[in-house]
Amino acid sequence: MSYTIALGTVGGGLWVGYNGGEKWRQIQGPMDPESNVRALASNPQNPAHLLASVDGDGIYQSHDAGSHWERTAKLTDRPIWSLAFDPHDPTRIYAGTRPGLFVSDDSGASFTEMNTTMSDRCPIGVPRTTNVVVDPNDSATVYASVEIDGLHRSRDRGATWESLGALGPSEFYNDVHGFTLRNNGTATELLVTSPFGLGRSNDDGATWDWHEFKPFEGSKFEFAYSRCIRAPWGNDIVIVCVGDYIPGRTGAIEVSRDGGETFQRAQLPETPKATMYWLATHQDLPGVIAATSVYGQVYVSDDYCETWSKLERELGEIRSALIV
Repeated sequence: MSYTIALGTVGGGLWVGYNGGEKWRQIQGPMDPESNVRALASNPQNPAHLLASVDGDGIYQSHDAGSHWERTAKLTDRPIWSLAFDPHDPTRIYAGTRPGLFVSDDSGASFTEMNTTMSDRCPIGVPRTTNVVVDPNDSATVYASVEIDGLHRSRDRGATWESLGALGPSEFYNDVHGFTLRNNGTATELLVTSPFGLGRSNDDGATWDWHEFKPFEGSKFEFAYSRCIRAPWGNDIVIVCVGDYIPGRTGAIEVSRDGGETFQRAQLPETPKATMYWLATHQDLPGVIAATSVYGQVYVSDDYCETWSKLERELGEIRSALIV
């Protein structure tokens, strides 16, 4: 199956892999090839239109699936940890920073910082906005997950915000690494990941049920550290990246086929050498997914996570990924 993979790295810039990652090219300009690219996003109405964040240099965009890039805005000197298009109006773009949240209404030409309920301090220093998700059924509803400051929601396209409060019995349940929405057939379910596993809410974030993943052999923790989460195909499949810690010495991919009730660890052809960190899918390629470890390994599946292969090329410290 032919598709392109884009990978953002720390210290190695942006890489584009053609034909499913068989042949790779590092983007040499206009962005610095030694830059940190922490966030990538694709336009749901035009998947060849991509965004990439570069630490200290702003946001770049491509209109040809990653072959050519141009800088669109330098909105802040803060690292940009997440990017999202409004799927109903792709001229509206959200950028989550460390800390805070910015928005553009002119396709990224300019950005304005939003007045949110996010904290500017946390137990690890400065909070990071790890995910921005616009409800696909209602563009007025926007979620922002924060490491370490929980989940925040706006009902009016970001004009006002509310914190969803405590997600668990300790503040580190609010160390939200991953966030996504899933239609469970009767309601929109909120799914988050923290160091303690997967949290699910079926009542708009009022209460949460938590699932801990089994620890790795030799780990000093009683649980697996959890990162990215996806429920991409409108069915009961939920995928979570886990590891022994960050960056970690090993990792795995947990797959549920019953909406997150139970999970099985995917059988990978080679054991990851670090925590599994990011997941990428494509709206027009059901069943296709790429999973990356912190330290450069890339695994792909084209059969809804039944079987996996590992790409030969390893690409340094990967922090973001797209399938184009």
